[in-house]
Amino acid sequence: METPTRLVSIYTEATPNPETMKFVLNKMLFAQNSADFPTRESAEGISPIALALYDEFAFVNGVFIMNNFVTVTKKPNFEWYEIVGEVREFIRGYVSNGGEIVNEEVWREQLAQTPGGDPNAIHADDDVIVAKIKEILTRYVQPAVEGDGGSIVFRSYQNGLVTLGMQGSCSGCPSSTITLKSGIEGLLKRMVPEVQSVEAEAM
Repeated sequence: METPTRLVSIYTEATPNPETMKFVLNKMLFAQNSADFPTRESAEGISPIALALYDEFAFVNGVFIMNNFVTVTKKPNFEWYEIVGEVREFIRGYVSNGGEIVNEEVWREQLAQTPGGDPNAIHADDDVIVAKIKEILTRYVQPAVEGDGGSIVFRSYQNGLVTLGMQGSCSGCPSSTITLKSGIEGLLKRMVPEVQSVEAEAM
């Protein structure tokens, strides 16, 4: 690892999901991108910091990285007040010592192999409805859920039904159903009349 070159500060934010905590740093980790690692296997070869968190703490049950924060999901049989301090200091030490966050080359290769690539990116073969949905998600939904340490991405649209993927603090969050139905579904119905309902992707 490199010699520390700047003081890294970090603070925690609670999220609507009681199982997740957002760790915010004064350093950009993954600028203008996000990466979700719901299992240790999903992080292998891609995110050294996510692997390190899984290996260091038995209670880690998910890692989400975006811009200047890391969202960590814990297993239900642990309490945040008992473990948040050690996770915070581990992340601070890792970043201070120049630890790699995401191998962007490998991440981009994997993204390219994923059907459609970036779920919210508008592609030339998207029909008008899908393009509108993706634009709304990017412009209105993403900034709001990013503040809560998560991400909501487009999965599919068929016969009036929009299916969305929940990442970070949004995955498994008790309030995510309310967010989908009272917030996102209402927004999409108003702006895209063809949309009849919205549901979360089955985990």
